[in-house]
Amino acid sequence: MPYHPVVMQPSDVLSRSARAPDLSLRYGDLPDQVADLWLPAPSAGAAPAGLVVFLHGGFWRAAFDRRHAGPLAEALSTAGLAVCVPEYRRTGQPGGGWPGTFDDVKLAVAVLPGAVAHAAGGQVDAGRVVLSGHSAGGHLALWAAGQPARPARAVVSLAGVCDLAACYRLGLGDGAAADLMGGGPGEFPDRYRAADPMAAVPTGAEIFLVHGTADEWVPWQLSRDYQDRASAAGDAVSCALLPEVGHLEVIDPLSRAWPDVLTAFRAAAGGLAKIS
Repeated sequence: MPYHPVVMQPSDVLSRSARAPDLSLRYGDLPDQVADLWLPAPSAGAAPAGLVVFLHGGFWRAAFDRRHAGPLAEALSTAGLAVCVPEYRRTGQPGGGWPGTFDDVKLAVAVLPGAVAHAAGGQVDAGRVVLSGHSAGGHLALWAAGQPARPARAVVSLAGVCDLAACYRLGLGDGAAADLMGGGPGEFPDRYRAADPMAAVPTGAEIFLVHGTADEWVPWQLSRDYQDRASAAGDAVSCALLPEVGHLEVIDPLSRAWPDVLTAFRAAAGGLAKIS
């Protein structure tokens, strides 16, 4: 009988099953103020693991939730990191968009490291936080890193919407920025100044940008332009542009992009976490 290899599509990662999270936590009282936590396997004598707080993408819309980040979270936990994936209010939901989405992310980033350390019983070091996100989650991670609390020592943005005003100008996601912000930067300049990562530099964090040059949803130039802006402001920023890699491959542990993604997380963890 002839062998027919299975052809994997980039979108497969959105529905692929993953190991169930080890814990679920709340960071607030609203229905979507919840987070899932994957822990690395215990190792005798090992130091507490570093923590990745990962913000999922989906152009900030309710059609996408945290479940599709499961394969990435499982893979990073297998590699030695604790991974916490918060949910947040999104456009199309009550309170989603400006400012509710941003309020949720700010609260999650402030509350979850301590809550994870407490719930994990010493397995996680809340002082070693890598803030990360994909696509719209990359925007939120970079934005959160630039807020006054300075919540993270490092940031990993995967195919991030690094420039919110450019997202509006380019019409990315069929008007996703306008849906998020209630309109464009010409209508709400103060909102865009408060919500755009390009206006939130320097962050004081070490920043790692990973973007595929074949990204069909978010142009790789947004990461390069953010690198230029953040570097000029004094941040330490690296940008890995991956040839022939699309938008979803960077969150797929089965894709050829994954070794480069894992390298970014290794660098962000700075050798403090034991990553295989």
